[in-house]
Amino acid sequence: MQKQVIEFAGVPVGIVIPDDDRLKFIAVKFHVHDLDEQHFDSPAAVKRAIADLLASKNEAVPYA
Repeated sequence: MQKQVIEFAGVPVGIVIPDDDRLKFIAVKFHVHDLDEQHFDSPAAVKRAIADLLASKNEAVPYA
C-alpha cells in the first residue's frame, strides 16, 4: 500500500495513507471532513463512503 490521492467527481478531496495494514483517509475538502482519519480497506471503499456521505447530505457533486 502507498499514499494515493482520492478524487470524487473529478475533484481531489483527500489522500489515503497506509496505517496498520489499512488506509487512513485524510480529507482536504470540507464537505468530506466527516470521513477524516477513518480507516478503509481500499480506495474504492473510501469513494463509496464519500458517495454515501454526500447522498446523506444531498450533495450530488463536491464543491471545487
